[in-house]
Amino acid sequence: MTEHAASFLELGPRTALAAEAGTERTERWLRATLTQATGLPLAPGGADGNDVIRLSLPADAARDLGAEGYRLSVTPRGVDLAGGGPAGLFWGAQTLRQLLGPDAHRRAPLPGRRWRLPQVHVEDSPRFRWRGLLLDVARHFIPKEGILRQLDLMAAHKLNVLHLHLTDDQGWRIEIARYPELTRTGSWRARSKFGHRASPLWDERPHGGYYTQDDIREIVSHAAERHITVVPEIDVPGHSQAAVAAYPGLGNTDVVDTAALTVWDTWGISPNVLAPTDATLRFYEGVFEEVLDLFPAQAAEFSAFVHVGGDECPKDQWRRSPAAQARVRELGLADEDALQAWFIGHFDRWLAARGRRLIGWDEILEGGLAPGAAVSSWRGYAGGIAAARAGHDVVMCPEQQVYLDHRQAAGEDEPVPIGHVRTLEDVYRFEPVPPELTGDEARHVLGTQANVWTEALEDQARVDYQTHPRLAAFAEVAWSTLPPPEQRDYADFERRMADHYPRLDALGVAYRPPGGPRPWQRRPGVLGRPFDGPPPNR
Repeated sequence: MTEHAASFLELGPRTALAAEAGTERTERWLRATLTQATGLPLAPGGADGNDVIRLSLPADAARDLGAEGYRLSVTPRGVDLAGGGPAGLFWGAQTLRQLLGPDAHRRAPLPGRRWRLPQVHVEDSPRFRWRGLLLDVARHFIPKEGILRQLDLMAAHKLNVLHLHLTDDQGWRIEIARYPELTRTGSWRARSKFGHRASPLWDERPHGGYYTQDDIREIVSHAAERHITVVPEIDVPGHSQAAVAAYPGLGNTDVVDTAALTVWDTWGISPNVLAPTDATLRFYEGVFEEVLDLFPAQAAEFSAFVHVGGDECPKDQWRRSPAAQARVRELGLADEDALQAWFIGHFDRWLAARGRRLIGWDEILEGGLAPGAAVSSWRGYAGGIAAARAGHDVVMCPEQQVYLDHRQAAGEDEPVPIGHVRTLEDVYRFEPVPPELTGDEARHVLGTQANVWTEALEDQARVDYQTHPRLAAFAEVAWSTLPPPEQRDYADFERRMADHYPRLDALGVAYRPPGGPRPWQRRPGVLGRPFDGPPPNR
């Protein structure tokens, strides 16, 4: 980027917005967002003349920058924003908004503000295609408005995949019309553990909620307007107690009184898993049929993906279940681990037959995968390395590096401290591509994702605190081609973060301040599970 420091372009009531064919989505977003923040009308205008913001999709930008790249020039004549594709144009609009200053991120104009853009030339494009954020809405429900807000925050950080963790032991969060008990029963629990599962504290209020099908359609549409793909996760065959509580026949009825189960009220891994029966398969095929309708495969690159979980499935009930053991023998399987691989493989084939792609946590590698399936590598880097070497696409989200629910500092004031310390600098030095991979293997790394699990995050303020400002560091890692971790200029990043904190303030984000939590962000006396020392890097 080049900048003429003393030169600015001032926007005013006569500034026009000229949009060429194909740029309509960014035009709508830019006019709506900047008009509410600045009060300027940004009336439609011709591309000729001065005092014009011009949006275009020229062929040379597509060739030189790729579909998500953009070129932004601010001169005395006006603003020229060219995208390599519609998504690139939108990311360029985010940069334009940033250059206008933090008040451009507000929802109403403040009196007396001048709107000046530095005269700059920017050419930019992302390193990774998948720049993701996982939100766990199963443990603590995030209402629809909160999801729409998170999508806006993702867009401001140029992230393009929202992985929505919709089901777990503690709650089922998506309406399935043919199975109404999934939300009638499965979306509410009687109480919640407060803090880590070893905590003696309880929140005795019922907790729950779910998204109607129209809510989901709105979320998907809101995301698409911002060039974000929503990837749904329906967790099978473990992490399924909420589903079994709603429909007891889904569980291992020959070894457990599944009719007595309720939606789980604590954290961890429930022993109550799905039964590996044909009836269970048919039930979840019905679930996935509605999920595919709500999350259609569109032009967006990753919209064909459906996440099936596949992680942390205890096998004790299967070992004790005569029905499960009969299935092992019937299929000629070696053991219960192979039975889980068969279960996942069924949905791998079922989704592929409908033009979709299965993605799951790295446990799904155990037992083999179909060629089109992809892996979310969470148990460190090893799963991603194994998947890439086997020819599977990978999203790197190693727990000890980019689980943002983990604590940000070692101080006693950190609220509900979980895991190893992962500071802002630690996240900035995260490298998604393992050095062990060859060039051909590394091409299977679709990108990277930060995960926000909500066992200890009971509301939006706690999600904000854990996610920000580390999401800014993660976003830079996901977007920019940076030097090796030890060579990255963290001092320069800190300098630029001084400009970013006011943007977060304007957006109403309850982030962790650089000096530590504010008094109301602390949770004194609420037990966490901190680990000392540096985290494993493998």
